[in-house]
Amino acid sequence: MRLILLGPPGAGKGTQAEVLVEKLNVPQISTGDILRAAVKKGTPVGLKAKAFMDAGDLVPDDVIIGVVKERLTADDCKNGYIFDGMPRTIAQAEAIDEQGVVIDMVLSIEVPDDIIIKRLGGRRTCPECGIIYHIETKKPAKEGICDGCGAALIIRKDDEAETILNRLETYHKETEPLIDYYRKQGKLREVGGEFNIASQTAEVFKVLGL
Repeated sequence: MRLILLGPPGAGKGTQAEVLVEKLNVPQISTGDILRAAVKKGTPVGLKAKAFMDAGDLVPDDVIIGVVKERLTADDCKNGYIFDGMPRTIAQAEAIDEQGVVIDMVLSIEVPDDIIIKRLGGRRTCPECGIIYHIETKKPAKEGICDGCGAALIIRKDDEAETILNRLETYHKETEPLIDYYRKQGKLREVGGEFNIASQTAEVFKVLGL
């Protein structure tokens, strides 16, 4: 299965991607990881990407797609792949189509903004060992203190209210239009994301026919 996961930040895409990677035995394709690997290997497309990165510029869509296509030729992609963080825009989706990258299905995890804000805004992270807690669903034994190492928990920049609202605004403006784009292609499947992880996974399997 060649799959794209869509959904707002905090919808559970990363968690479901991990489950699907194991279930389907296919790799999770992260554009950030691929770019770094291509640059490190010094491939032609990687060198092109490096020139933009060194100049502090955004890597253009056509170069990113080139790096992705290069990655998809690897043996572990023969049975499929799951795109993580790509495409983010209609332009990227069109570039994927134009360059012949095959997508079988697009899964959109739907979660209302108020639930996302509550979910992300309640996260507390240990700066020492990286354990993530939640003020409602995963409380530490002692409020504000990490169970593992005793460090004081912090609110990451990504989990601050202003950052969450900005991320949601960017998603609605740039990425959400992809839902209609893939719906028109007949590839879209939708699932609610307000469930607990086990229920969400069961729903994802059902929608994907697994």
